[in-house]
Amino acid sequence: MKKIIITIDGYSSCGKSTLAKQLAKKLDYVYIDSGAMYRAITLYFLQNRVDWTSQPAVVAALSDIHLEFEYNPLSGASEMHLNEENVEHLIREMLVAEKVSEVAAVKEVREFAVAQQKKMGARKGIVMDGRDIGTVVFPHAELKIFMTADISIRVERRFKELYEKNKNITIDEVKQNLELRDYIDANREISPLRKAEDAIILDNSQLSREDQMDLVMQWVEDATLAHTS
Repeated sequence: MKKIIITIDGYSSCGKSTLAKQLAKKLDYVYIDSGAMYRAITLYFLQNRVDWTSQPAVVAALSDIHLEFEYNPLSGASEMHLNEENVEHLIREMLVAEKVSEVAAVKEVREFAVAQQKKMGARKGIVMDGRDIGTVVFPHAELKIFMTADISIRVERRFKELYEKNKNITIDEVKQNLELRDYIDANREISPLRKAEDAIILDNSQLSREDQMDLVMQWVEDATLAHTS
């Protein structure tokens, strides 16, 4: 069947990346983690003490950044490489999570990332998740999904994920971080988080992963048929 572009936008810790990875694997599509790209840029800025409030500093730093996804046969997933170094684990640290929304709100950073994302999607047959994929990166995507879930459920999911790496993390810290990221993402001047008019809302607060996948696969089938006929 004809391959399409699938975008998955939504709030932090709704399971966007998990769904996107599973969907790409099931469809034999390429998965592109836009969040990992912004996290990698944030990591570079932190490591090199780049002042992201300074346009000249940001532009200079971006010229030294090379991002690439490389498939890891051991993990069975595409992993983020920053300047030829695998940074998949480093970009998931809390320090990066605390700053990524600020960095992602910078105009030059978004332009840099979006240009790369559009190149990656030129051949279609991709699943990409993020905040502005269906509204800015691929406004003409054949299937757009907007994910959401109750804040309490999102906090619990994120806490479990982070607690495995850092036993000192508190649920209040996680809640504050999520609420701050939601606010920044929704209120930034450049490409704010919002639902595309033609996106389908997926509230997975009470859905199992199996039920969620069944529902989304039906949407994929419908979208593919609609754009084949």
